[in-house]
Amino acid sequence: MKPDIQRHLISREDVLRLIGPLNAMETTFSESAQKWQLLDESGHMPAAPSFTELFQHATEAQDLSRDVFRLTGRFAASPHSTIRAGRAALAHLARASTMSAHAASHFSETAEAALNLSRVTSPADQRYLKNRMVIDHAAARAYLRRTSEAMRDAVKELNGHLDFHRLFPAPSRRERPVPSPPGPSGRHR
Repeated sequence: MKPDIQRHLISREDVLRLIGPLNAMETTFSESAQKWQLLDESGHMPAAPSFTELFQHATEAQDLSRDVFRLTGRFAASPHSTIRAGRAALAHLARASTMSAHAASHFSETAEAALNLSRVTSPADQRYLKNRMVIDHAAARAYLRRTSEAMRDAVKELNGHLDFHRLFPAPSRRERPVPSPPGPSGRHR
């Protein structure tokens, strides 16, 4: 393989090491968006939404978001983030970080509204808080799905990079360029 092409490749092993955690995170975010429900099967909110359960959604979303931020930070600090495929994957990871942070904050706002619901006596205020909870929880779940999509897009970039590896296979030992002889030294005989 030509040295200039080699500089633009992430090693196959590194790409595969990156894809594994990204796939796992993509699945986790997608499953969480499906699992964390506010409304029952008939589409109604429980009479007394559980602050504890809703706060648990916020806590778990925050933990997931932290994982995305850490993965994104590690990738950004790696030399892989400077090549084309790495920059594209990093852009998707940055988007995933942003989306995951929004999800955590919306889940937190939903839990806070559930806590305040018991203090509000006016039916209009209760209706407002319940509507706000439904909107915030739905937005949080949408952000989880968008995070999952961004992770999937990063994986697509890296899989495309693996296809690039297939086009330019690594040279065998016989094909490796022979190092050029050392240049003239400063010493004369």
